[in-house]
Amino acid sequence: MSPISIPGKVTLSQTQVFPDDLDAAAYVLAVEAADGQALEPAVRLAYNTFIKGCKSDGIWDAIKASCILAGARTLSGALVPLVGTAPTNYNFVAGDYNRETGLKGDGSTKYLDSNRNNNADPQNNRHLSFYSSTAPFSNPIGCLGVGSSYIAGSYTSLTDANGQSGFTTSNTGFTGASRSQASGYTRRTGAVNYSVSQASISPNSANIDIFRLGVYFSSNRLAFYSIGESLDLALLDARVTTLMSDIGAAIP
Repeated sequence: MSPISIPGKVTLSQTQVFPDDLDAAAYVLAVEAADGQALEPAVRLAYNTFIKGCKSDGIWDAIKASCILAGARTLSGALVPLVGTAPTNYNFVAGDYNRETGLKGDGSTKYLDSNRNNNADPQNNRHLSFYSSTAPFSNPIGCLGVGSSYIAGSYTSLTDANGQSGFTTSNTGFTGASRSQASGYTRRTGAVNYSVSQASISPNSANIDIFRLGVYFSSNRLAFYSIGESLDLALLDARVTTLMSDIGAAIP
């Protein structure tokens, strides 16, 4: 097969384990262009397997904004969006990024603006998730809001701009929340689903931040986040957890 060329960047050979899924191929090309060099074949394969798996599980279309904050060779590559608009980086530098474990917050100044508005998804049809590779070095509780405007805060008790509480977790790995009805939602942490009875409220009009809620900042190291419509958290957990394991095995 003829190589794929990116002007001024890299030349990629389709024979070098290039993704057979069109969305995965486009994502790999974009990451490699941002990195300025090709990824290892096994990293390409990990991305391809994840995207195809999400499609076969029926959860891919529900993901509206997402980044895989691992696998890419550079911070610029890690901030290439898997789905949706690229996040805006506030204060993260290259040294904050680890290819295997993700992007490290500092608990004070560093965050990402997802550039997806909290009201972009229906009030009773939404999810948020993240994958935390390591526990925070301070304020050792991660927090994720539902129907709110934050992912991965860093205090044990937080309320969003609409007055809706999030839930807390000290677990590493996948954490998610999904609402498909007005009366309650499902949260998942530690590979277990929990049903929460909490009425929904109208989403506020603000972009969803990663690592930050107002003046509160997370010190977690995150390797993935997703925002969008309601989905099966157990299925997403399985795919993301496998993705992180595959990336870890692929990095020399």
